[in-house]
Amino acid sequence: MMDFLTLIQVLDSTVRLATPLLLACLAGLFSERAGIFDIGLEGKMLMAAFFSAAVAATTGNVWLGLLAGVASSLVLAGLHGLASITFRGNQLISGVAINFLAAGMTVLIAQDWFQQGGRTPSLISGGRFEPITLPFANAVEGVPILGPIYSELLSGHSILVYLAFLAVPATAWILFGTRFGLRLRAVGENPAAVDTAGVSVVGLRYAAVMICGLLCGIAGAYLATALQAGFVKDMTAGRGFIALAALIFAKWRPWHALGACLLFGLLQAVALRFQNIELGSIVIPVQFMDALPYILTVVILAGFVGKAIPPKAGGEPYVKER
Repeated sequence: MMDFLTLIQVLDSTVRLATPLLLACLAGLFSERAGIFDIGLEGKMLMAAFFSAAVAATTGNVWLGLLAGVASSLVLAGLHGLASITFRGNQLISGVAINFLAAGMTVLIAQDWFQQGGRTPSLISGGRFEPITLPFANAVEGVPILGPIYSELLSGHSILVYLAFLAVPATAWILFGTRFGLRLRAVGENPAAVDTAGVSVVGLRYAAVMICGLLCGIAGAYLATALQAGFVKDMTAGRGFIALAALIFAKWRPWHALGACLLFGLLQAVALRFQNIELGSIVIPVQFMDALPYILTVVILAGFVGKAIPPKAGGEPYVKER
């Protein structure tokens, strides 16, 4: 059995690894609740990861890096909005195009700017988000059980981790406690009714897509400037798709999304921590543990976890009746 401290370390890794998934999942939640399906979460995160690392490496300022990452993600979100809202194109194809665009462009620009084989230079202090020690974390370290939970698990994360977890109640409040959220959800279910009420369907959908871009930008910047120290080729490693699976698993609800992302984070953390897991006489190889989040993604998307019903107008361009 693993001891208590090992458990705390695994949970600590879980929180770190769940953070980009959670941000991307909430990004998809806003977009899909408004009726715009977004497969391009992966591409937006990748683009943001590159630009945040590139600017942080060049200027030595991580906040400028974060701004650059968010800006690049917003540009791609705007492109997706233009294709799927204004020109009423196929939302899935637009999302796939964004993924390909980001995968190719990031490596090309990185090679041109830094000549390091499609990666950015490693970020040094000032160029990355430093861990934050919460008040009294050092003082209570020695207290049994509660001490390590507070000082190891809750304290010592970067500011973006706390921001991601605060985004969950904020998202729940915006979607279910404000007029904007009500209209946003209505646009995803019945855009014609919203239009009849004199509210701009296009405006609401663009707002949702841009919120999605903002959150993907923060997720990408977190990958390159907090979780790791720089950008490497394809560093999102399918996280955008895992976030989509978590979103469907959570049935488009913010608090359930938190649970789903923590589950995926835990699987990744266990794979990183334990090389080969022995269950009685059976040894589970590390490759299987590494593949587990992706296997779970396929299982969820195949519909084994109960019927997840997406917003009714999801994926459908809105054509105003004359």
